[in-house]
Amino acid sequence: MLGRGALFLSDLHVDLQPAGWRLVSRPGHDERRGRDLLDRDLDALEEVAVDYVGPLKLQVAGPWTLAASLELTRGDKALADPGAVRDIADALADGVAAHVADVRKRVPGARVLVAFDEPMLPGVVAGHIPTASGFSVLPRPEGWFAEQRLSAVLRGVGAPAGVHCCAPDPPIALARRAGAAFVSFDFALAYDEDDVGEAVEAGLGLIAGLVSTAPPVNAGTRSTVQRGRPLLSEVRRTVEPVLSLWRRLGLAAEQLREVAVSPTCGLAGVSPDAALGAFRRCREAGALLAEGEL
Repeated sequence: MLGRGALFLSDLHVDLQPAGWRLVSRPGHDERRGRDLLDRDLDALEEVAVDYVGPLKLQVAGPWTLAASLELTRGDKALADPGAVRDIADALADGVAAHVADVRKRVPGARVLVAFDEPMLPGVVAGHIPTASGFSVLPRPEGWFAEQRLSAVLRGVGAPAGVHCCAPDPPIALARRAGAAFVSFDFALAYDEDDVGEAVEAGLGLIAGLVSTAPPVNAGTRSTVQRGRPLLSEVRRTVEPVLSLWRRLGLAAEQLREVAVSPTCGLAGVSPDAALGAFRRCREAGALLAEGEL
């Protein structure tokens, strides 16, 4: 995620060091290889989706996660330098905007959305990010600065953009104030219910991470499929965290139709069959929410 995300930093360069990705003055082997892999992925996308019409979500590491992870030339995290944080946010907005334009050319029927992965943002705003030595922590940014830099990226990519966070205490309120079009998080982890309610009432989209990609403990001992479709009881169990939240907050049932369902977190570690199964369950769960009934 970090290596690919860093490829979108316009006019900034990175190299892979033993301690992780580092900002450097000129492109090296790792960056060139990363760009080659990205071009191959875009060619593959164009081949299979050239006639596709509909929403297409792109996923990119967010500015604060990059700032908390990339090292400066002198060795500390970029988060330690507000100037570096500004440069990363500006470069990311420019680079992702160019990426969005490229995808639109390759898939003309796509309505592109951009989700910025920010698993490090809760730690950034809480002041929990360790220094390079590990003996201290980096100062947390001022609230206005955290919001400003995130907003600059969200508003600068030329497409509806939101924030995905698969860590506890996702920054829902911060994302809303920064102008996110949607928020996405794992419903199995801790989150502020009031922040979710305010986001929904403010018109933000909600992508609810409800479908676990972890294999069940008793995998293969009981079927949850009937005539190629998950049993209704299983689908109802999947969406129950959202329905319970709606009832507790007194939100309108009609607003359930604006909720999308996703896996709890990434699919990189699962097999193609497991990924396909997860997406099938997401579609079934999303269809149930779209009925707008509590």
